[in-house]
Amino acid sequence: MPDLVLATLNAKYIHASFGLRYLMANLGELRERAEIAEFDINQRPLEIVERILALAPRLVGFGVYIWNVVETTEVVAALKRIAPEICIVLGGPEVSYETEGQEIVALADHVITGEADLTFATIAADLLAGKSHAKIIPALLPKLEQLAYPYDLYTDHDLAHRVIYVEASRGCPFTCEFCLSSLDIPVRAFALEPFLRQMKRLLERGARQFKFVDRTFNLHLPTSSAILQFFLDHWIDGMFVHFEMIPDRLPEQLRTLIAKFPPGALQFEVGIQTFDDLASKNISRRQNYQRLADNFHYLRGSTGVHIHADLIVGLPGEGIESFGRGFDQLIALRPQEIQVGILKRLRGTPIVRHDAEYTMAYAPRPPYEILQTRDIPFADMQRMRRFARYWDLLGNSGNFADTLPLAWSDGASPFTQMLALSDWLWSHLRRTHEIALQTLAEALHTFLIEQVKLPAATVAAALIRDWQRIGRKGVPAFLETPETLQVAKRLQPKRQARHLSAGGLPP
Repeated sequence: MPDLVLATLNAKYIHASFGLRYLMANLGELRERAEIAEFDINQRPLEIVERILALAPRLVGFGVYIWNVVETTEVVAALKRIAPEICIVLGGPEVSYETEGQEIVALADHVITGEADLTFATIAADLLAGKSHAKIIPALLPKLEQLAYPYDLYTDHDLAHRVIYVEASRGCPFTCEFCLSSLDIPVRAFALEPFLRQMKRLLERGARQFKFVDRTFNLHLPTSSAILQFFLDHWIDGMFVHFEMIPDRLPEQLRTLIAKFPPGALQFEVGIQTFDDLASKNISRRQNYQRLADNFHYLRGSTGVHIHADLIVGLPGEGIESFGRGFDQLIALRPQEIQVGILKRLRGTPIVRHDAEYTMAYAPRPPYEILQTRDIPFADMQRMRRFARYWDLLGNSGNFADTLPLAWSDGASPFTQMLALSDWLWSHLRRTHEIALQTLAEALHTFLIEQVKLPAATVAAALIRDWQRIGRKGVPAFLETPETLQVAKRLQPKRQARHLSAGGLPP
Protein backbone atom coordinates (compact mmCIF):
# COMPACT_ATOMS: atom_id res chain seq x y z
CA MET A 1 0.00 0.00 0.00
CA PRO A 2 1.33 3.49 -0.82
CA ASP A 3 2.06 5.97 1.94
CA LEU A 4 1.30 8.79 -0.47
CA VAL A 5 -1.50 9.12 -3.04
CA LEU A 6 -1.49 11.84 -5.67
CA ALA A 7 -5.09 12.46 -6.71
CA THR A 8 -7.21 14.76 -8.82
CA LEU A 9 -10.59 14.87 -10.49
CA ASN A 10 -10.14 15.51 -14.22
CA ALA A 11 -12.84 17.24 -16.25
CA LYS A 12 -13.15 14.12 -18.44
CA TYR A 13 -11.66 10.66 -18.44
CA ILE A 14 -9.69 11.36 -21.62
CA HIS A 15 -7.72 14.08 -19.84
CA ALA A 16 -4.55 12.71 -18.24
CA SER A 17 -3.38 14.90 -15.36
CA PHE A 18 -0.14 16.62 -16.32
CA GLY A 19 0.32 18.11 -12.84
CA LEU A 20 0.16 14.79 -11.00
CA ARG A 21 2.72 13.27 -13.33
CA TYR A 22 5.09 16.19 -12.70
CA LEU A 23 4.72 15.72 -8.94
CA MET A 24 5.32 11.98 -9.21
CA ALA A 25 8.37 12.43 -11.47
CA ASN A 26 9.95 14.78 -8.94
CA LEU A 27 9.25 12.87 -5.71
CA GLY A 28 12.77 11.48 -5.51
CA GLU A 29 13.03 8.73 -2.88
CA LEU A 30 9.33 9.05 -2.12
CA ARG A 31 8.38 7.90 -5.60
CA GLU A 32 8.46 4.21 -4.63
CA ARG A 33 6.03 4.95 -1.79
CA ALA A 34 3.55 6.89 -3.95
CA GLU A 35 0.73 6.14 -6.37
CA ILE A 36 -1.30 8.26 -8.78
CA ALA A 37 -5.09 7.99 -8.50
CA GLU A 38 -7.01 9.82 -11.22
CA PHE A 39 -10.76 10.31 -11.26
CA ASP A 40 -13.19 12.56 -13.12
CA ILE A 41 -15.84 14.98 -11.94
CA ASN A 42 -18.67 12.76 -13.18
CA GLN A 43 -17.82 10.01 -10.69
CA ARG A 44 -19.71 9.83 -7.41
CA PRO A 45 -17.66 11.49 -4.64
CA LEU A 46 -18.20 8.61 -2.20
CA GLU A 47 -16.94 6.11 -4.76
CA ILE A 48 -13.80 8.23 -5.11
CA VAL A 49 -13.44 8.27 -1.33
CA GLU A 50 -13.85 4.50 -1.24
CA ARG A 51 -11.12 3.97 -3.81
CA ILE A 52 -8.71 6.29 -2.00
CA LEU A 53 -9.35 4.64 1.37
CA ALA A 54 -8.79 1.20 -0.18
CA LEU A 55 -5.19 2.32 -0.85
CA ALA A 56 -4.74 3.06 2.88
CA PRO A 57 -2.54 6.16 2.36
CA ARG A 58 -1.11 8.28 5.14
CA LEU A 59 -1.07 11.41 2.98
CA VAL A 60 -3.19 12.43 -0.02
CA GLY A 61 -2.26 15.32 -2.30
CA PHE A 62 -5.11 16.80 -4.37
CA GLY A 63 -4.76 18.96 -7.48
CA VAL A 64 -7.50 21.60 -7.28
CA TYR A 65 -8.74 23.58 -10.26
CA ILE A 66 -11.70 25.79 -11.09
CA TRP A 67 -13.45 22.89 -12.83
CA ASN A 68 -13.11 20.37 -9.99
CA VAL A 69 -13.08 22.34 -6.74
CA VAL A 70 -16.76 21.72 -5.92
CA GLU A 71 -16.47 17.95 -6.31
CA THR A 72 -13.02 17.81 -4.67
CA THR A 73 -14.37 19.70 -1.66
CA GLU A 74 -17.01 17.02 -1.20
CA VAL A 75 -14.37 14.28 -1.44
CA VAL A 76 -12.06 15.98 1.05
CA ALA A 77 -14.92 16.63 3.47
CA ALA A 78 -15.91 12.95 3.44
CA LEU A 79 -12.31 11.79 3.85
CA LYS A 80 -11.86 14.01 6.87
CA ARG A 81 -15.01 12.66 8.51
CA ILE A 82 -14.20 9.00 7.83
CA ALA A 83 -10.43 9.01 8.26
CA PRO A 84 -9.32 12.26 9.92
CA GLU A 85 -5.86 10.84 10.51
CA ILE A 86 -5.06 11.04 6.78
CA CYS A 87 -3.09 14.18 6.02
CA ILE A 88 -4.64 16.18 3.15
CA VAL A 89 -2.37 18.51 1.14
CA LEU A 90 -3.83 20.71 -1.59
CA GLY A 91 -2.19 22.38 -4.56
CA GLY A 92 -3.18 23.89 -7.89
CA PRO A 93 -4.31 27.29 -9.19
CA GLU A 94 -7.71 27.34 -7.46
CA VAL A 95 -6.09 27.19 -4.00
CA SER A 96 -2.96 29.21 -4.79
CA TYR A 97 -4.69 32.58 -4.31
CA GLU A 98 -7.29 34.05 -1.97
CA THR A 99 -7.10 31.05 0.34
CA GLU A 100 -9.00 32.73 3.16
CA GLY A 101 -12.64 31.75 3.24
CA GLN A 102 -12.31 28.74 0.93
CA GLU A 103 -14.17 25.75 2.34
CA ILE A 104 -11.73 23.24 0.89
CA VAL A 105 -8.77 25.09 2.41
CA ALA A 106 -10.42 25.02 5.83
CA LEU A 107 -10.92 21.26 5.51
CA ALA A 108 -7.36 20.45 4.44
CA ASP A 109 -4.28 20.15 6.61
CA HIS A 110 -1.93 22.05 4.29
CA VAL A 111 -1.99 24.04 1.05
CA ILE A 112 1.04 24.53 -1.20
CA THR A 113 0.59 27.60 -3.38
CA GLY A 114 2.29 28.17 -6.73
CA GLU A 115 4.31 25.73 -8.82
CA ALA A 116 4.84 22.87 -6.37
CA ASP A 117 6.78 20.47 -8.63
CA LEU A 118 9.76 20.41 -6.26
CA THR A 119 8.34 21.83 -3.03
CA PHE A 120 5.70 19.11 -2.70
CA ALA A 121 8.30 16.36 -2.38
CA THR A 122 10.07 18.15 0.46
CA ILE A 123 6.86 18.95 2.34
CA ALA A 124 5.43 15.44 1.86
CA ALA A 125 8.64 13.85 3.18
CA ASP A 126 8.55 16.11 6.24
CA LEU A 127 4.90 15.39 6.96
CA LEU A 128 5.35 11.64 6.61
CA ALA A 129 8.29 11.89 9.01
CA GLY A 130 6.11 13.66 11.60
CA LYS A 131 7.50 17.15 11.13
CA SER A 132 5.16 20.14 11.31
CA HIS A 133 4.55 22.89 8.75
CA ALA A 134 2.42 25.98 8.44
CA LYS A 135 -0.98 25.52 6.87
CA ILE A 136 -0.24 27.73 3.83
CA ILE A 137 3.12 26.96 2.25
CA PRO A 138 4.30 29.13 -0.69
CA ALA A 139 6.30 27.10 -3.21
CA LEU A 140 9.53 28.52 -4.56
CA LEU A 141 9.43 29.01 -8.32
CA PRO A 142 11.28 25.97 -9.65
CA LYS A 143 14.10 26.26 -12.14
CA LEU A 144 13.06 24.20 -15.12
CA GLU A 145 16.48 22.59 -15.50
CA GLN A 146 15.99 21.05 -12.06
CA LEU A 147 12.75 19.29 -12.99
CA ALA A 148 12.53 15.63 -13.93
CA TYR A 149 10.36 15.14 -17.01
CA PRO A 150 6.99 13.42 -16.45
CA TYR A 151 6.50 11.87 -19.89
CA ASP A 152 7.51 8.31 -19.01
CA LEU A 153 4.61 8.29 -16.56
CA TYR A 154 2.12 8.26 -19.42
CA THR A 155 1.12 4.62 -19.73
CA ASP A 156 0.61 2.79 -23.02
CA HIS A 157 -3.12 3.05 -22.33
CA ASP A 158 -2.77 6.81 -21.88
CA LEU A 159 -0.93 7.11 -25.18
CA ALA A 160 -3.64 5.17 -27.00
CA HIS A 161 -6.75 6.62 -25.41
CA ARG A 162 -6.11 9.93 -23.63
CA VAL A 163 -4.97 13.49 -24.33
CA ILE A 164 -1.20 13.72 -23.92
CA TYR A 165 -0.09 17.09 -22.58
CA VAL A 166 3.42 18.42 -23.14
CA GLU A 167 5.14 21.74 -22.53
CA ALA A 168 8.22 23.42 -23.92
CA SER A 169 7.87 26.55 -21.78
CA ARG A 170 5.99 28.11 -18.87
CA GLY A 171 4.70 31.62 -18.34
CA CYS A 172 3.39 34.32 -20.65
CA PRO A 173 4.81 37.71 -21.67
CA PHE A 174 1.38 39.35 -21.75
CA THR A 175 -0.63 40.87 -18.95
CA CYS A 176 -4.27 40.02 -19.79
CA GLU A 177 -6.02 40.70 -16.52
CA PHE A 178 -8.51 37.83 -16.68
CA CYS A 179 -5.72 35.22 -16.87
CA LEU A 180 -3.46 33.75 -14.18
CA SER A 181 -0.61 33.91 -16.68
CA SER A 182 -0.78 37.71 -16.35
CA LEU A 183 0.79 37.52 -12.89
CA ASP A 184 4.42 38.40 -12.35
CA ILE A 185 5.90 35.07 -13.46
CA PRO A 186 8.57 35.18 -16.19
CA VAL A 187 8.50 33.11 -19.35
CA ARG A 188 10.86 30.17 -18.89
CA ALA A 189 11.79 27.59 -21.51
CA PHE A 190 12.89 24.01 -21.10
CA ALA A 191 16.21 23.11 -22.73
CA LEU A 192 15.29 22.27 -26.31
CA GLU A 193 17.33 19.16 -27.06
CA PRO A 194 16.36 17.19 -23.91
CA PHE A 195 12.73 18.17 -24.50
CA LEU A 196 12.80 16.92 -28.10
CA ARG A 197 14.35 13.65 -26.94
CA GLN A 198 11.33 13.23 -24.68
CA MET A 199 9.01 13.86 -27.63
CA LYS A 200 10.87 11.30 -29.71
CA ARG A 201 10.50 8.79 -26.91
CA LEU A 202 6.73 9.40 -26.83
CA LEU A 203 6.55 8.90 -30.59
CA GLU A 204 8.48 5.65 -30.37
CA ARG A 205 6.02 4.45 -27.73
CA GLY A 206 3.06 5.17 -29.99
CA ALA A 207 1.93 8.69 -29.10
CA ARG A 208 0.23 10.38 -32.05
CA GLN A 209 -1.55 13.33 -30.44
CA PHE A 210 0.34 16.06 -28.60
CA LYS A 211 -1.32 18.97 -26.84
CA PHE A 212 1.15 21.73 -25.97
CA VAL A 213 0.07 23.72 -22.92
CA ASP A 214 2.54 26.56 -23.58
CA ARG A 215 0.66 29.86 -23.42
CA THR A 216 2.58 31.40 -26.33
CA PHE A 217 4.08 28.69 -28.49
CA ASN A 218 5.26 31.08 -31.21
CA LEU A 219 6.87 33.62 -28.89
CA HIS A 220 10.47 32.47 -29.48
CA LEU A 221 11.05 31.87 -33.19
CA PRO A 222 14.08 29.52 -32.99
CA THR A 223 12.32 27.25 -30.48
CA SER A 224 8.96 27.11 -32.26
CA SER A 225 10.71 26.52 -35.58
CA ALA A 226 12.78 23.69 -34.13
CA ILE A 227 9.70 22.00 -32.66
CA LEU A 228 7.76 22.23 -35.91
CA GLN A 229 10.76 20.90 -37.82
CA PHE A 230 11.02 18.01 -35.34
CA PHE A 231 7.45 16.92 -36.01
CA LEU A 232 7.98 17.25 -39.76
CA ASP A 233 11.15 15.16 -39.58
CA HIS A 234 9.39 12.47 -37.53
CA TRP A 235 6.04 12.65 -39.28
CA ILE A 236 3.75 9.64 -39.03
CA ASP A 237 0.32 9.54 -40.62
CA GLY A 238 -2.37 10.22 -38.05
CA MET A 239 -0.32 12.60 -35.93
CA PHE A 240 -2.05 15.67 -34.52
CA VAL A 241 -0.35 18.56 -32.70
CA HIS A 242 -2.15 21.34 -30.82
CA PHE A 243 -0.55 24.71 -29.99
CA GLU A 244 -1.70 27.94 -28.36
CA MET A 245 -0.35 30.81 -30.42
CA ILE A 246 -0.04 34.59 -30.41
CA PRO A 247 -2.36 35.64 -33.24
CA ASP A 248 -0.34 38.56 -34.57
CA ARG A 249 3.06 36.84 -34.69
CA LEU A 250 3.63 34.53 -37.64
CA PRO A 251 6.92 35.33 -39.41
CA GLU A 252 7.81 33.83 -42.75
CA GLN A 253 10.02 31.11 -41.26
CA LEU A 254 7.07 29.71 -39.32
CA ARG A 255 4.70 30.09 -42.27
CA THR A 256 6.97 28.02 -44.45
CA LEU A 257 7.15 25.20 -41.91
CA ILE A 258 3.43 25.23 -41.14
CA ALA A 259 2.52 24.96 -44.82
CA LYS A 260 4.41 21.67 -45.07
CA PHE A 261 2.07 19.82 -42.68
CA PRO A 262 -0.80 17.81 -44.13
CA PRO A 263 -4.33 19.17 -43.72
CA GLY A 264 -5.76 18.67 -40.25
CA ALA A 265 -2.40 17.82 -38.65
CA LEU A 266 -2.00 21.09 -36.75
CA GLN A 267 -4.49 22.92 -34.56
CA PHE A 268 -3.85 26.48 -33.40
CA GLU A 269 -5.79 27.81 -30.44
CA VAL A 270 -5.81 31.56 -30.95
CA GLY A 271 -6.89 33.74 -28.05
CA ILE A 272 -8.26 36.89 -29.65
CA GLN A 273 -10.72 37.59 -26.79
CA THR A 274 -11.91 40.96 -28.14
CA PHE A 275 -11.66 43.35 -31.07
CA ASP A 276 -12.81 46.29 -28.96
CA ASP A 277 -10.14 48.89 -28.22
CA LEU A 278 -11.57 49.97 -24.85
CA ALA A 279 -11.99 46.40 -23.62
CA SER A 280 -8.46 45.55 -24.79
CA LYS A 281 -7.08 48.54 -22.90
CA ASN A 282 -9.05 47.67 -19.78
CA ILE A 283 -7.65 44.13 -19.64
CA SER A 284 -4.12 45.30 -20.57
CA ARG A 285 -4.08 43.30 -23.80
CA ARG A 286 -1.95 44.38 -26.75
CA GLN A 287 -2.78 43.09 -30.21
CA ASN A 288 -2.09 44.14 -33.80
CA TYR A 289 -5.38 43.41 -35.56
CA GLN A 290 -4.03 44.00 -39.06
CA ARG A 291 -1.29 41.42 -38.58
CA LEU A 292 -3.80 39.09 -36.97
CA ALA A 293 -6.07 39.31 -40.01
CA ASP A 294 -3.16 38.78 -42.39
CA ASN A 295 -2.07 35.68 -40.47
CA PHE A 296 -5.58 34.24 -40.53
CA HIS A 297 -5.85 34.81 -44.26
CA TYR A 298 -2.55 33.01 -44.77
CA LEU A 299 -3.42 30.08 -42.53
CA ARG A 300 -6.84 29.57 -44.11
CA GLY A 301 -5.67 30.16 -47.67
CA SER A 302 -2.29 28.44 -47.76
CA THR A 303 -2.23 25.79 -45.04
CA GLY A 304 -4.33 22.97 -43.63
CA VAL A 305 -4.23 24.30 -40.04
CA HIS A 306 -7.41 24.01 -37.98
CA ILE A 307 -7.95 27.34 -36.21
CA HIS A 308 -9.79 27.45 -32.89
CA ALA A 309 -10.31 31.13 -32.01
CA ASP A 310 -11.55 32.50 -28.68
CA LEU A 311 -13.80 35.48 -27.95
CA ILE A 312 -14.94 36.46 -24.46
CA VAL A 313 -18.33 37.88 -23.48
CA GLY A 314 -18.46 40.26 -20.52
CA LEU A 315 -15.11 42.03 -20.58
CA PRO A 316 -15.14 45.40 -18.79
CA GLY A 317 -16.27 48.12 -21.16
CA GLU A 318 -17.67 45.85 -23.88
CA GLY A 319 -21.38 45.51 -24.57
CA ILE A 320 -23.33 43.19 -26.84
CA GLU A 321 -23.09 45.46 -29.90
CA SER A 322 -19.31 45.70 -29.63
CA PHE A 323 -19.00 41.96 -29.08
CA GLY A 324 -21.20 41.39 -32.11
CA ARG A 325 -18.98 43.51 -34.32
CA GLY A 326 -15.99 41.49 -33.15
CA PHE A 327 -17.83 38.23 -33.82
CA ASP A 328 -18.58 39.38 -37.37
CA GLN A 329 -14.94 40.33 -37.89
CA LEU A 330 -13.89 36.90 -36.74
CA ILE A 331 -16.45 35.12 -38.94
CA ALA A 332 -14.95 36.99 -41.91
CA LEU A 333 -11.51 35.57 -41.01
CA ARG A 334 -12.99 32.04 -41.33
CA PRO A 335 -11.59 30.04 -38.41
CA GLN A 336 -13.02 26.54 -38.24
CA GLU A 337 -14.15 27.11 -34.64
CA ILE A 338 -15.07 30.17 -32.62
CA GLN A 339 -15.18 29.49 -28.90
CA VAL A 340 -17.53 32.03 -27.32
CA GLY A 341 -16.53 32.06 -23.66
CA ILE A 342 -18.22 33.81 -20.74
CA LEU A 343 -15.76 35.81 -18.62
CA LYS A 344 -14.66 34.03 -15.43
CA ARG A 345 -13.07 35.65 -12.41
CA LEU A 346 -10.13 33.41 -11.65
CA ARG A 347 -8.77 33.75 -8.14
CA GLY A 348 -5.77 36.04 -7.98
CA THR A 349 -6.32 37.80 -11.30
CA PRO A 350 -6.29 41.62 -11.33
CA ILE A 351 -9.49 42.02 -13.36
CA VAL A 352 -11.29 42.70 -10.07
CA ARG A 353 -9.98 46.27 -10.23
CA HIS A 354 -12.80 47.02 -12.69
CA ASP A 355 -15.60 45.72 -10.46
CA ALA A 356 -16.77 49.11 -9.18
CA GLU A 357 -16.50 51.18 -12.36
CA TYR A 358 -18.14 48.58 -14.60
CA THR A 359 -20.40 47.04 -11.91
CA MET A 360 -19.00 43.59 -12.59
CA ALA A 361 -20.99 40.94 -10.70
CA TYR A 362 -19.70 37.36 -10.71
CA ALA A 363 -21.28 34.10 -9.59
CA PRO A 364 -20.11 33.28 -6.06
CA ARG A 365 -19.38 29.62 -6.88
CA PRO A 366 -17.08 28.04 -9.48
CA PRO A 367 -16.57 28.66 -12.31
CA TYR A 368 -17.25 32.26 -11.17
CA GLU A 369 -18.80 33.37 -14.45
CA ILE A 370 -19.82 36.97 -14.94
CA LEU A 371 -23.52 37.53 -14.16
CA GLN A 372 -23.86 41.10 -15.36
CA THR A 373 -21.86 44.23 -16.11
CA ARG A 374 -22.63 47.89 -16.56
CA ASP A 375 -22.89 47.23 -20.30
CA ILE A 376 -24.60 43.82 -20.29
CA PRO A 377 -27.50 43.43 -17.83
CA PHE A 378 -28.27 39.98 -16.41
CA ALA A 379 -31.08 39.24 -18.88
CA ASP A 380 -28.81 39.98 -21.83
CA MET A 381 -25.97 37.98 -20.28
CA GLN A 382 -28.35 35.03 -20.16
CA ARG A 383 -29.08 35.54 -23.85
CA MET A 384 -25.35 35.47 -24.53
CA ARG A 385 -24.95 32.24 -22.55
CA ARG A 386 -27.58 30.66 -24.77
CA PHE A 387 -25.94 32.19 -27.84
CA ALA A 388 -22.62 30.55 -26.89
CA ARG A 389 -24.26 27.16 -26.38
CA TYR A 390 -26.31 27.21 -29.58
CA TRP A 391 -23.27 28.41 -31.51
CA ASP A 392 -21.40 25.33 -30.28
CA LEU A 393 -24.23 23.07 -31.42
CA LEU A 394 -24.76 24.74 -34.80
CA GLY A 395 -21.52 26.47 -35.74
CA ASN A 396 -18.65 24.65 -34.06
CA SER A 397 -20.01 21.13 -34.37
CA GLY A 398 -19.57 21.04 -38.16
CA ASN A 399 -23.01 19.45 -38.44
CA PHE A 400 -24.50 22.41 -40.30
CA ALA A 401 -21.57 23.77 -42.28
CA ASP A 402 -23.69 24.42 -45.41
CA THR A 403 -27.01 25.25 -43.75
CA LEU A 404 -26.17 27.70 -40.96
CA PRO A 405 -24.42 30.32 -43.17
CA LEU A 406 -27.66 30.64 -45.16
CA ALA A 407 -28.89 32.75 -42.24
CA TRP A 408 -26.54 35.56 -43.29
CA SER A 409 -26.10 34.69 -46.96
CA ASP A 410 -27.75 37.98 -48.02
CA GLY A 411 -24.98 40.01 -46.38
CA ALA A 412 -26.66 40.37 -43.00
CA SER A 413 -24.60 40.42 -39.81
CA PRO A 414 -23.75 36.84 -38.78
CA PHE A 415 -23.95 37.85 -35.13
CA THR A 416 -27.35 39.54 -35.50
CA GLN A 417 -28.75 36.54 -37.33
CA MET A 418 -27.22 34.02 -34.95
CA LEU A 419 -28.52 35.90 -31.92
CA ALA A 420 -31.99 36.00 -33.47
CA LEU A 421 -31.75 32.26 -34.13
CA SER A 422 -30.59 31.69 -30.56
CA ASP A 423 -33.54 33.65 -29.14
CA TRP A 424 -35.93 31.79 -31.45
CA LEU A 425 -34.53 28.38 -30.48
CA TRP A 426 -34.87 29.20 -26.79
CA SER A 427 -38.47 30.36 -27.24
CA HIS A 428 -39.36 27.11 -29.04
CA LEU A 429 -37.19 24.50 -27.29
CA ARG A 430 -36.73 26.02 -23.81
CA ARG A 431 -33.50 24.10 -23.37
CA THR A 432 -29.87 24.30 -24.45
CA HIS A 433 -28.78 20.73 -23.70
CA GLU A 434 -29.91 17.23 -24.61
CA ILE A 435 -31.22 18.32 -28.00
CA ALA A 436 -31.34 15.53 -30.59
CA LEU A 437 -29.59 16.28 -33.87
CA GLN A 438 -32.80 15.80 -35.84
CA THR A 439 -34.67 18.19 -33.52
CA LEU A 440 -31.96 20.79 -34.05
CA ALA A 441 -32.02 20.26 -37.82
CA GLU A 442 -35.79 20.64 -37.99
CA ALA A 443 -35.69 23.81 -35.88
CA LEU A 444 -32.99 25.33 -38.09
CA HIS A 445 -35.00 24.37 -41.19
CA THR A 446 -38.11 26.07 -39.81
CA PHE A 447 -36.25 29.22 -38.75
CA LEU A 448 -34.58 29.69 -42.12
CA ILE A 449 -37.85 29.33 -43.99
CA GLU A 450 -40.21 31.18 -41.67
CA GLN A 451 -37.94 33.86 -40.22
CA VAL A 452 -35.23 34.41 -42.82
CA LYS A 453 -37.71 33.76 -45.67
CA LEU A 454 -35.44 31.48 -47.67
CA PRO A 455 -36.81 29.11 -50.32
CA ALA A 456 -37.67 25.73 -48.84
CA ALA A 457 -35.80 23.91 -51.60
CA THR A 458 -32.60 25.84 -50.89
CA VAL A 459 -32.73 25.04 -47.18
CA ALA A 460 -33.60 21.39 -47.77
CA ALA A 461 -30.72 20.88 -50.21
CA ALA A 462 -28.23 22.40 -47.75
CA LEU A 463 -29.54 20.28 -44.89
CA ILE A 464 -29.31 17.12 -46.97
CA ARG A 465 -25.70 17.90 -47.87
CA ASP A 466 -24.88 18.41 -44.20
CA TRP A 467 -26.79 15.29 -43.19
CA GLN A 468 -24.82 13.15 -45.58
CA ARG A 469 -21.45 14.74 -44.86
CA ILE A 470 -21.66 13.75 -41.20
CA GLY A 471 -22.38 10.15 -42.11
CA ARG A 472 -26.17 10.00 -41.96
CA LYS A 473 -28.05 8.08 -44.63
CA GLY A 474 -30.99 9.40 -46.58
CA VAL A 475 -32.58 12.59 -45.29
CA PRO A 476 -33.92 13.79 -41.91
CA ALA A 477 -37.33 12.25 -41.27
CA PHE A 478 -39.13 15.61 -41.42
CA LEU A 479 -37.81 16.12 -44.98
CA GLU A 480 -38.78 12.75 -46.42
CA THR A 481 -40.65 13.27 -49.66
CA PRO A 482 -40.13 11.65 -53.07
CA GLU A 483 -38.49 14.86 -54.27
CA THR A 484 -36.02 15.19 -51.37
CA LEU A 485 -35.12 11.50 -51.55
CA GLN A 486 -34.16 12.01 -55.17
CA VAL A 487 -32.06 15.03 -54.17
CA ALA A 488 -30.41 12.93 -51.45
CA LYS A 489 -29.58 10.17 -53.92
CA ARG A 490 -28.02 12.67 -56.31
CA LEU A 491 -25.97 14.34 -53.56
CA GLN A 492 -24.86 11.11 -51.89
CA PRO A 493 -21.03 11.28 -51.71
CA LYS A 494 -18.91 8.27 -52.57
CA ARG A 495 -17.47 8.27 -49.06
CA GLN A 496 -19.24 9.54 -45.97
CA ALA A 497 -16.93 11.70 -43.89
CA ARG A 498 -17.04 14.66 -41.61
CA HIS A 499 -15.66 17.99 -42.65
CA LEU A 500 -11.89 17.55 -42.74
CA SER A 501 -11.31 19.92 -39.83
CA ALA A 502 -13.92 18.23 -37.62
CA GLY A 503 -16.08 21.24 -37.05
CA GLY A 504 -16.89 24.76 -38.04
CA LEU A 505 -18.20 26.47 -41.11
CA PRO A 506 -17.14 25.70 -44.69
CA PRO A 507 -13.87 27.08 -46.10
